[in-house]
Amino acid sequence: MRRRLHLTFSCEGSTLAATLDTAPLTTGLLLVSGGNEIRSGAFRGQARLAQTIAKRGFPVFRFDRRGIGDSEGENLGYTQSEPDIRAAIEAFRAIAPQVNRVFALGNCDAASALMLASGAGCDGLVLSNPWTIEDDADDSPPPQAIRARYAEKLRNPREVARLLRGGVDMRKLAGGIVKAARPAPSPGNLAMRMRAGLERFDGPVTILLASADRTAQAFQGAWPADDARIACCEGASHAFAEPHAKEWLEERLVEALRS
Repeated sequence: MRRRLHLTFSCEGSTLAATLDTAPLTTGLLLVSGGNEIRSGAFRGQARLAQTIAKRGFPVFRFDRRGIGDSEGENLGYTQSEPDIRAAIEAFRAIAPQVNRVFALGNCDAASALMLASGAGCDGLVLSNPWTIEDDADDSPPPQAIRARYAEKLRNPREVARLLRGGVDMRKLAGGIVKAARPAPSPGNLAMRMRAGLERFDGPVTILLASADRTAQAFQGAWPADDARIACCEGASHAFAEPHAKEWLEERLVEALRS
């Protein structure tokens, strides 16, 4: 029988809150929240994902890191969250002792945190739309994002008709084309640190990208294009909220957990 348990565990003197969706299999999934998001996720997206994966037989553990949601302590940001992740893995193994492998799923800067921490003690990683944008980066979209946007518009008959009718600001269009033609910037310090961290991890890795997401597009510009671990979902937004993207994410997760 599946149950949802609410519990607490300790991390460097602070009490952290967590939720476990029980299931019988020996491979478990740790959900690492991105940004300052609580463990239930935006619009309870992580809670629903946990329930879905648990129904497939895999126990799922999610938690609030220090200073977020129901957890005590100071929020030190994703770059300093390795102790929180390691403490969560320890708590997961303690409450679900049949688990002998822990895979982690992180979206956005949660994926970056897992990469920077070389997996933080996990056995496998599923990294979704990793955050590579530096704090001091230009607010304008990266060239690859602009090219993707124009390619999408050119596939839309309505947008092509609007262009032919003169309904497009040609000065703005020209500026966009100039920006799109620029080469991708060299990988920044954050991307290089993430790459170095991941190179030290010897478990299985899956990188999932949403084609319509700026964060994913920026990652592609900062990462080797020939990385065979990358899979892309066409038309998906950052949280894989579209019905086809939601199903795609769930299936990729189950594939990774069964590997």
